[in-house]
Amino acid sequence: MVKHIVTFKFKGSDEQRQNVARQFAEALIALPDQIEELKSIEVGINQNPKETWDLVLTATAESLEDVAKYSAHPAHVAAVQIIAPYKEDRACVDYTI
Repeated sequence: MVKHIVTFKFKGSDEQRQNVARQFAEALIALPDQIEELKSIEVGINQNPKETWDLVLTATAESLEDVAKYSAHPAHVAAVQIIAPYKEDRACVDYTI
């Protein structure tokens, strides 16, 4: 099993960043019902104003190959389009659990 953790930093005003984070979170939470390879997903929106990262997702899949399939799935690609104009930075860690 692989844990896939991704953090995002968005551009824009605080209000814009919170709005895009909420929209993106809703789209991400719906993905396990649409993508067979995605076993689970948890999404958190940062509430600490002293920090600069806006959203984190933690997902699980059976293998790195399944993470790649999930990433390329049309439903995931559509979700990523929500943040495309706002994405400032992204960091990812994948590890075996």
